[in-house]
Amino acid sequence: MNFEKTENQKMIAQMVRDFAEKEIRPYVMEWDESQVFPREVFRKMGDLGLMGVLVPEEYGGAGMGYNEYISVIEEVSKVCGSVGLSLAAHNSLCTNHILEFGNEEQKQKYLPKLASGEWIGAWGLTEANTGSDAMRMQCVAVEDGDYYVINGTKNWITHGISGEVAVVLVRTGELLDSHGITAFIIERSTPGFSGGKKENKLGMRASETAELIFDNCRVHKSQILGNIGDGFKQAMKILDGGRISIGALSMGIAKGAYLASLAYSKQREQFGQPISNFQAIAFKLADMAVEIEASEMLLYQAAYLKNNKMKVTREGAMAKYYASEVAVKVSTDAVQIFGGYGYTKDFPVEKFYRDSKLCTIGEGTSEIQKLVISREILKG
Repeated sequence: MNFEKTENQKMIAQMVRDFAEKEIRPYVMEWDESQVFPREVFRKMGDLGLMGVLVPEEYGGAGMGYNEYISVIEEVSKVCGSVGLSLAAHNSLCTNHILEFGNEEQKQKYLPKLASGEWIGAWGLTEANTGSDAMRMQCVAVEDGDYYVINGTKNWITHGISGEVAVVLVRTGELLDSHGITAFIIERSTPGFSGGKKENKLGMRASETAELIFDNCRVHKSQILGNIGDGFKQAMKILDGGRISIGALSMGIAKGAYLASLAYSKQREQFGQPISNFQAIAFKLADMAVEIEASEMLLYQAAYLKNNKMKVTREGAMAKYYASEVAVKVSTDAVQIFGGYGYTKDFPVEKFYRDSKLCTIGEGTSEIQKLVISREILKG
């Protein structure tokens, strides 16, 4: 594996960095305080190819690989975790599910709209009582001629209200049957499909999280992704790649907190000298730097496997687990370095601190990642 970034990757990272500084940073706290999902920013990111990073050019995407994708999510998340989270969910879940498992007609119909930012995508797996225990889902689809009638609710869905289209996993078979779950593409305009309660969250407040509600929602069989019963298997593969996304989001948040702390430690003086001169602070910065570098190596290892179409279950889980825990630790230490100022909204680290915790929960908790990793290593 070659970890040296190509000139093209450096140019992409700089482009995203410039965009984030101009279009995101000035509004970060305004969006956070009002919990507004900044829809227009995503249209602008679509113009730059950031809404379809992994989508081939023939479907209107940027046609890039996972190395570039990590850079894109990282650079946005260094400025705002909320925008980074929504960008990651749109790319790696809804859009990527259609890319990976859709037929040609479905790809031609949906990918150009998603890749351009004209449409925002949502992805529905989780329910109120079935987080990690997905096979107990209660959202069901019953066959009715050329249609399936869907009833139930999905919870904790990114873009649950604003998304124009959602890939939704529902039960079409028996409870606890891994072959009894099917993925459907459902457009927002479909009768019986609506958004529900919007969550009032600790962090990631500008990334909309809401319910999906299905009330006798009739979906044509042409909207099935793959075959009936393939949904659970598809979802596990999508989550393998999605964990790289959350790892990149985590790394971006950690780097944002670290860079803010590094700059502040050189400017803030106590006892007649910059606080960076004190070993207690310098060692915190050293730990941050090492842990971020380790996160980066794990992420690019997973990206290498993904780019080469190799199995990435273990490596993706490792990268997501480690990077998310590092994001929490680094942002916590960042608040400590800033002291009292770190506890105020006048400085950026309190938001990194609040945003970071979601990374250890979303797309599989840290405990679930350890379960995945332990199962993989025990296979031998």
